[in-house]
Amino acid sequence: MEELHRTIRLLYTGQSQRARRFRYGLIAFDALTIAYFIAIAALPATPITTALNTGLGLLISLDLVARLWISDNLRRELTRIYTLADLIVVLSLFLAPLITENFAFLRVLRGLRLIHAYHLLRDLRRESLFFRRNEDAILAAVNLFVFIFVTTSLVFVLAFSKDAGIAGYVDALYFTVATLTTTGFGDITMETTSGKLLSVFIMVVGVALFVQLARAIFQPSKIKHKCPECGLNRHDLDAIHCKHCGELLNIETEGDLGT
Repeated sequence: MEELHRTIRLLYTGQSQRARRFRYGLIAFDALTIAYFIAIAALPATPITTALNTGLGLLISLDLVARLWISDNLRRELTRIYTLADLIVVLSLFLAPLITENFAFLRVLRGLRLIHAYHLLRDLRRESLFFRRNEDAILAAVNLFVFIFVTTSLVFVLAFSKDAGIAGYVDALYFTVATLTTTGFGDITMETTSGKLLSVFIMVVGVALFVQLARAIFQPSKIKHKCPECGLNRHDLDAIHCKHCGELLNIETEGDLGT
């Protein structure tokens, strides 16, 4: 049992090529499940989707149990936002036959794991110069993407009947984007108090995320590299010395190949 525990810990936290491939496999699985949950959010349940949901629930449960088993601080792990999201996802998958189909939107919370995949970000920072140079823009885009589709699912649940299908989900997406951008066409509106409060939430949070993405794209590029002397972790791409303390930096670059 101790050997199994050690093997699993190395897969989740190790630096070997095998561990990195395992974590990349996890993020690919996360991305595919997010796409799947978004795709079926507006579709009626069938025996095939019910069986597939049960299988995904088992896989997500195994991942969750493994993370909890190897954690040095179980209480802290249980309070992480993506752990709580996974618990909700698993419950929604296993209890799907017993609850209303509208609760399917909870499964989209699986997207929170994509945002907080710390070990993957660590691997990408180390292995991809492109990611290091564009990390803020990439994360801002992921945050906005997840927010749009989680909110769209919530709008679909609150404002459309469960029989609205794909057309209803597209209308919910249309309303979400129109509200987020403050375009306000007015052809689809919320009539209830809860719906109006949701619209306010979409505008406030959505605009903030959109501005964050625009700023990450258009602001002068910086690269994350911790200064060994003062700890400053954002520098110009071609920085040789730390602007704060003057310490010599050794930032990895692609080099100048000349002509």
